[in-house]
Amino acid sequence: MPSASPSQPAAMAFEDGKRFAVGSLADVAVASRKRIARKGAGQVLMFDYATGRVLDLNLAGTDSEIAARYWLKEAEAEAEATAPRGPGRPKLGVVAREITLLPRHWEWLNAQPGGASVALRRLVDEARKSSGGRDKKRASQEAAYRFMSAIAGHLPNYEETLRALFAGDAERFDALTANWPGDVREHAQRLAAVALAR
Repeated sequence: MPSASPSQPAAMAFEDGKRFAVGSLADVAVASRKRIARKGAGQVLMFDYATGRVLDLNLAGTDSEIAARYWLKEAEAEAEATAPRGPGRPKLGVVAREITLLPRHWEWLNAQPGGASVALRRLVDEARKSSGGRDKKRASQEAAYRFMSAIAGHLPNYEETLRALFAGDAERFDALTANWPGDVREHAQRLAAVALAR
């Protein structure tokens, strides 16, 4: 699963299973620092919204310093994504990289019509077409698993819920998570949607 797109938030944060922030890295980092600084604050966890990965954000400094740090990081990522590329065929998005193959692989590739590069691109495209659904399902399972492992391991039916996730059993998944905190249940279901064929 890719990182957040412009149509969805980049990050979110929970305190003791209740979501209190969702948005850009800067917004979530500032909100998390404020939450952690409160007297009697519970366990605060920050996540990548799309992948379910736990985020270890640097919360040192003032709100302005934290926000600037993550606005800069997001701006750098955006600039890198739109920056002109080096060697290759930039209009097509082709980027030159090194790969290592055995001599027999190079011999076969070089004997293909169009040469090694054309043959490799064709093989990758065919593999992507044939395994696209499986890849998306696996990415959905992994994202939901990462998120649930970090936040729901202590919740009732956790292990059975994981089994339902990897079995693709949406009905059982929903039944087992019915008593989970609403924000945790909702995001776990969102991440698992493709794996559960929703």
